[in-house]
Amino acid sequence: MVLTDQPGDVREDDRLDLDALKAFLQQSDLAGADDLVTIKQYPGGASNLTYLLVTPDRDMVVRCPPKGRKAKSAHDMVREAKIMRGLKPHFETVPEIYAICEADNVLGHPFYVMEHLEGIILRQDIPEELSLNEGDVAQLCGNVLDRFVDLHGVDVEAAGLEWMGKGEGYTARQISGWSKRWRDALTDDVDPGEDVIAWLEANTPEGDTGICVIHNDYRFDNVVLDKDDPMKVIGVLDWEMATLGDPLMDLGATLAYWVEAGDDQVYQMMRRQPTHVPGMLTRDELVARYAEKSGRTIPDFTFYEVYGLFRLAGIIQQIWWRYRAGQTTNPAFKTFGTAANYLISRSRRILEAKG
Repeated sequence: MVLTDQPGDVREDDRLDLDALKAFLQQSDLAGADDLVTIKQYPGGASNLTYLLVTPDRDMVVRCPPKGRKAKSAHDMVREAKIMRGLKPHFETVPEIYAICEADNVLGHPFYVMEHLEGIILRQDIPEELSLNEGDVAQLCGNVLDRFVDLHGVDVEAAGLEWMGKGEGYTARQISGWSKRWRDALTDDVDPGEDVIAWLEANTPEGDTGICVIHNDYRFDNVVLDKDDPMKVIGVLDWEMATLGDPLMDLGATLAYWVEAGDDQVYQMMRRQPTHVPGMLTRDELVARYAEKSGRTIPDFTFYEVYGLFRLAGIIQQIWWRYRAGQTTNPAFKTFGTAANYLISRSRRILEAKG
């Protein structure tokens, strides 16, 4: 069995102009551009499009935005690539950026070309071929979390990334911003969740716990593991939503994807990473380890947990709007309306349990 992440054929509605792409690669002096052999598409991810370019000299990866309606600030490939370039000298687990196309006249939208990291990406389950015992899983989980803590420790000024975000006031802006995006994308088959929004607005902390580089989508299927040493993280992918913000908001976003073995059946069906297996930290343990490793005090994580679920519901709902409008035909999106409803309901149950 091949354990490294494998691309497949390009979906019909995601095809690229290969002649235009090849001309851009040649102009960028990228070795192998003259002999582009084939292009494949990675099936993972529910937002931006990722392709593998195969050449005799080396393989490269192209990242593009999706077609159809997009939120104003979403899918900015140029911004994502520039963030990765700035981070690379200070956070080594970032792929190298080879070229950035800021124009629309090549593929119809901006895109970038980056290093291809051949490694293992864990999705729903850990392959049996890795033969990881409970202790191995615990070590792997700790290593992945430690890279997350390392990211939050990057010197923003040294990396030249002050331009990434607006700084102080991030937490309040996220609540107002995601509330607006949620309402703008709301469809008639999804719970409006106004009570959850009202709770978040009423319980938003007065200030941020800190401002640092945050990933905003940190989970196992955005982490590349060494194919020869699966305990080692060699890459972190998908920096589209990275910004300067509160690290606990970033942790809350990560926890929204952290499905445990004891969670209900619907949440289990939404699981995209192997956080349910013996050895993985629970959500409470994850928060505790993060506090210990980062030195941050976390007296109550409820606000950040509910924010993470609501934010994920907003992301899913935006995609569901596009799917219902016929702007994407990816069958992976056909249950996203149900998922958005579930996340609002789950947020509500957490608040009811907290009293």
